[in-house]
Amino acid sequence: MSGAEILVECLIREGVDTIFAYPGGASMHMHQALTKREDKIRTYLPRHEQGGVFAAEGYARATGKAGVVMATSGPGATNLVTGIADAYLDSTPLVAITGQVPQAMIGKGAFQETDVFSVTAQIVKHNYLVMDVNDIPRIVKEAFYIAQTGRPGPVLIDIPKNIQLATTQPVFPAEINLRGYDPIKHADDVALNEVVGLIKQAKCPMIYCGGGIISGEASGELLEFVERTGIPVATTLMGIGCFPETHELSLKWLGMHGTVYANNAVNEADLLLAIGVRFDDRVTGKISEFAKHGTIVHIDIDNSEINKNKVVKLPILSDVKYALGRLNQLLEESGAKRVQSGFKAFPDWYVKINAWREAFPFTFNDTEDVIQPQYAIKLLCELTKGDAIITTGVGQHQMWAAQFYDYTKPRTLLTSAGLGSMGFGYPAALGAKVAFPDKEVIDIDGDGSFLMNVQELALAHVEGVNAKVMILNNQWLGMVMQWEDRFYKSNRGHTFLGNPKKVYEGSLEDPTGIYPDYVKMCEGFAVKCERVMHKKDLAAAMQRMLDAKEPYVLDVMVPYTEHVLPMIPSGGTYKDVIYEGRQTLKAGTGL
Repeated sequence: MSGAEILVECLIREGVDTIFAYPGGASMHMHQALTKREDKIRTYLPRHEQGGVFAAEGYARATGKAGVVMATSGPGATNLVTGIADAYLDSTPLVAITGQVPQAMIGKGAFQETDVFSVTAQIVKHNYLVMDVNDIPRIVKEAFYIAQTGRPGPVLIDIPKNIQLATTQPVFPAEINLRGYDPIKHADDVALNEVVGLIKQAKCPMIYCGGGIISGEASGELLEFVERTGIPVATTLMGIGCFPETHELSLKWLGMHGTVYANNAVNEADLLLAIGVRFDDRVTGKISEFAKHGTIVHIDIDNSEINKNKVVKLPILSDVKYALGRLNQLLEESGAKRVQSGFKAFPDWYVKINAWREAFPFTFNDTEDVIQPQYAIKLLCELTKGDAIITTGVGQHQMWAAQFYDYTKPRTLLTSAGLGSMGFGYPAALGAKVAFPDKEVIDIDGDGSFLMNVQELALAHVEGVNAKVMILNNQWLGMVMQWEDRFYKSNRGHTFLGNPKKVYEGSLEDPTGIYPDYVKMCEGFAVKCERVMHKKDLAAAMQRMLDAKEPYVLDVMVPYTEHVLPMIPSGGTYKDVIYEGRQTLKAGTGL
């Protein structure tokens, strides 16, 4: 078999059924090999390599399996870099395969040569430059094992052209033993019993949990733990869906644009159980002031995250599914029964939290005819009954999608959190829809983010991938403009995305200034698109989008003056939160 044929056989043996791949001179041999195994692997052709890697991420985040993307050398490989970095920061299992110039040409500045091995060194969990065709079976098996075990992440395999063409009798390893890599981490009972003891002593405990719960498949264990202890839960943006937001002990999510009551509760708790989180700056704000009065327990599978950003009282290195499962056993042994509702464990704490919840809900100024972006998302949640996979781009719409859609299951909000990559939403929706063709998949996007990978409309139409898009179109780079309003006296620094020759000021009667015209653009891709400008028309248009049996874009015009609130200024504390208007509330006082 040739190296390219061996690679495809290895992918099949790893259970890969989908690959997003854009061909080129240094990868075409692998594409030729893929054409011979179309009975096992479906190859989707993105229209840009970045679209391909984001689609692979969407597939991975929706399924929990490693997404696979392939590109040629040079510009093809470097076009993957943003998506690889995104997967690294959000702990997404990904295997990226790149073609490379022949070994004899490496380091000589050959046509389309880039040292992608070195370029990606800081943004991968591991990477390989294949130097011997006989190593391909071992390397591929290692790559998938590394990408999907422990803390998941991206792995890159760079394969020179001559290696793809070389032939050999392959030997496929049955198992993997990587010296120095032990992804199985189990907490000891001494530490877990200490956690149980801390819970019994606590009066105001909180759980702060993140994407580690989802990647660790620990949502069931978390729910049981909460219903045995009665401890309220706040998630990170990456953790949204790991605990049902409709549960009475859900405080939704915390951080810069999270709920005031979640931020208050986490910071004023006397015991903080941090599970599968990394104390990200968008959550903590000023790190020295974050949860400084409480005892912090940190459970995480990645030892490098322990005491990295925040020094904690009790660090526990463990797979979170095991740790929570064992804690549930210990609690059961101590007589803590699982209760569905009516928690009485911390009555005074609940009273305080509920007072914050009533005083500081997510809110917005609803209007008679103008479509507020928050209203559009609430309506989408109602029409889908909260039962959809939602992807987003990055910006204001991303925060509103997290605030005003209620998520009850893991892997239902797919968003670029750590890297904050605009252009993520639509390709990720395509990847998720490929994984779950019978599930409703909707990209809630901004006009700026959607435009960055608009070419993937072609993939959707040609391949029949029925993912939907709702664009919240305000003609501006909204989140940057919000910061300009808050911190730069509204001085505009190139944040207008429309046509400067005819500035669109939100007039409901004059759509001619809207730029670009997504209706006409989608028509060129043979994708249906509808623009909505009046609130009274939105529900029917949204239902038409949901009922469509083909790709569909809903271009919803919203005012550019709206801000995402609440907001904790960068580097501030939870007491510096801006809740409404332009004033600063001392939220920590409960006022």
